[in-house]
Amino acid sequence: MIVERKIKVVTEQHNIDKPAVNEGFPMKEWTVEIYILDQDGKEKPARCFTKAVYHLHPSFANPTQTFMEPPFRCTNEGWGEFEMIIDLFTTEKGGKQTILHDLNFQAPQYEVVHTVTFKNPSQALQAILRETGPLPSDEERKLKKGADGKKKKSWDVDKIADGLVKLGEDDLLHVIQLVHDHKDDNTYIQNNVEQGEFSVDLYTLPDPLLKMLWDFLIKQGVISA
Repeated sequence: MIVERKIKVVTEQHNIDKPAVNEGFPMKEWTVEIYILDQDGKEKPARCFTKAVYHLHPSFANPTQTFMEPPFRCTNEGWGEFEMIIDLFTTEKGGKQTILHDLNFQAPQYEVVHTVTFKNPSQALQAILRETGPLPSDEERKLKKGADGKKKKSWDVDKIADGLVKLGEDDLLHVIQLVHDHKDDNTYIQNNVEQGEFSVDLYTLPDPLLKMLWDFLIKQGVISA
């Protein structure tokens, strides 16, 4: 699953009453903040990120600065314009978005919008991303629930979810093999071998695979038709 969101980088700057380091270049205080935009273009706290790391010009005493809470406000003083790198981290393994931000003093306040991509977000991150708009799988999720007047399938995804937690280890291994053998490109899976964890979004499974799981759970006696 690929999820796109737009983030807004907001910069404010003003002169401060401190001696100029370089003649003709007044000292400035500047602040950068990061927001996520919802489907209506409104600013929301970027809770999809757990931290933001700003890589400033190497002339700063502390050029690498980390912030853990939205809006990840980074405030500094200086006289020069430069391009900074901002790394935005999620809770996902290897989940990092990198953007370039041009710090300039052309206006007291300016905004830049970037598009970032989340690849196969976890269930927890999906829930956060839904706060700012639907996910690609949501329409398919509605159809599988029989929404919009569509005919319901012969299986119930919620019942499948309830039945899976009742299975023994051998049956669960059989289910995992079924998923691996019959999934498609839209199937969302996370397999953490090191921690022995396997998770799948049932609403992203193709219909034939859901029917297989439904029939298997009925055969095992953990759900009823």
